[in-house]
Amino acid sequence: MKKKCISIVIPCFNEEENILEVYAVLHKVIQSIPKYEFEFVFVDNGSLDRTRVLISSLVKKDKRVRGVYLSRNFGPESSTEAGLNYAKGSAVIIYESDMQDPPELIRLFIKKWEEGFEVVAGVRNKIEDTPVMAFFRKSFYRIFRAISDIDVPVNSGHYGLIGKKALDAMKKLPEKYRFYRGIRAWIGFKTAYIIYERKKRRHGKSSYNFFSYIKHAERSLFGFSYLPLDILIYFGLILVFLSFLFIVGYVSSFFLFGNPIQGDVAILVTIVFFGGVNLLAVSIIGKYIQVIVEETKSRPTYIIDSVEERT
Repeated sequence: MKKKCISIVIPCFNEEENILEVYAVLHKVIQSIPKYEFEFVFVDNGSLDRTRVLISSLVKKDKRVRGVYLSRNFGPESSTEAGLNYAKGSAVIIYESDMQDPPELIRLFIKKWEEGFEVVAGVRNKIEDTPVMAFFRKSFYRIFRAISDIDVPVNSGHYGLIGKKALDAMKKLPEKYRFYRGIRAWIGFKTAYIIYERKKRRHGKSSYNFFSYIKHAERSLFGFSYLPLDILIYFGLILVFLSFLFIVGYVSSFFLFGNPIQGDVAILVTIVFFGGVNLLAVSIIGKYIQVIVEETKSRPTYIIDSVEERT
């Protein structure tokens, strides 16, 4: 009887210092799981170093390795999507090439999948990071869970397993403005969560910076929640009500006491306040319009330069 195949997708961007070690540690792990066949899908997201060359060397060395090369850097969400689309296994495991996630968890992911969980997500209970980034990371997930209609655990990442049924459901979603962790939670299915500790990067430097996390947060917020628009509506109604009370009170005071409010400061503060509210409202609406524009363009989320594999 032919063994089931499990795909391991490894998105990469400027990871020349990690590629060979990633392959070595993953190869060691899968040797302890002989009941399945495995394939490695390395996705090069337009790297500027020797990442592509090293992936090509692995393809020539091991027929289980496939190299998917994007024409440029389309962002981490797009490289993950490309890997999922080119994976051929009955289940897919996403492993990030920075090697901060313990590869031995793959055995536990597969065990949970065998127990009937279609989705297995890794959740980091501790991340070796700067206090500022740790604060912003936790705050983002808590805010996202509070304002969205889906439940994404705090500090969950791409690392995890997704079965064929769940993967097929994800592929049917036509949206371009993608947030993988949100989509993974949105599709439903029986889900298991594995708690682990994430280590610091050993080699190289992360291409992510503070502004990258901000853009990532925008994808989740404007892709999975309309609460900002609802807040604007309620806030607008409150301001209208307070303005009406102010007008009534001012007119009454004018007839009773003369002109009780004098000076330009109050007028200036009022103009600045309402101007700021209007600017914020227009900015939020503009972000949702941006999402609509991206969707209606119908551009692909990535372009393939080439795919390399041994036949």
